[in-house]
Amino acid sequence: MSLRALASAAALALWGGAVAAECRLALALGLDVSGSVDVMEYRLQLDGVANALTHPEVIAAIVSTPGASVALGVYEWSGPDFQRVLVDWTLLQGPADVVEAAERLRGAGRVVSDPSTAIGASMLFGARMLGAAPACWRQVIDISGDGKSNTGPHPRDVSVPGDVMINALVIGGELIDPAENRAVLLPELSAYFRAYILRGPDAFVETARGFHDFEDAMVRKLKRELMVVAVSDLGPDAPARPRGQ
Repeated sequence: MSLRALASAAALALWGGAVAAECRLALALGLDVSGSVDVMEYRLQLDGVANALTHPEVIAAIVSTPGASVALGVYEWSGPDFQRVLVDWTLLQGPADVVEAAERLRGAGRVVSDPSTAIGASMLFGARMLGAAPACWRQVIDISGDGKSNTGPHPRDVSVPGDVMINALVIGGELIDPAENRAVLLPELSAYFRAYILRGPDAFVETARGFHDFEDAMVRKLKRELMVVAVSDLGPDAPARPRGQ
């Protein structure tokens, strides 16, 4: 039996007993809209998330555990004091819910924002957002970005609750670091996110080779986060099993 089938069978068995759960994952997606992101790249990012959410394999992963939905929240960020919620917490209980959330993203327009890049502040906002999320087995923040933090608290100094995981989607390209006046290559930027932004033992970095690759990278990332529910997350009486196996 596949791991996904095993997890689903365990979930169904638990729902038939005393243990019941309504949400298996609260996922807060934070999107970089700092000055390095132009109008076209902004649209590629929002439409990329919308298209990734409605990708058939992502929808299948979202609805793979009947009775245990996914809660989605999406926000954009730039400077220390600019964070805007695009999709407030929404329970994705079926394909129609996913399509509705995607349409909100497609209909969102850009507003004037601080052009600086405050990744630490975006992490703190994601943690506060998760504080208002539905009760879920897991809490995950995803920070997408195309540059290093240059204002606000440094990401390495940011503390989030211990049960919150932070993953990253790093967007490559010919970005010039204004502080050093040089191009920042994708491997360097990935190493920066890995060193200072990831939180949690299973946290990971996904990469996009520019904004035109953002949608495909988001599909890969969402599938990885949604693919398997650890049996140990299904309730206090379930047998423990390491995540990701």
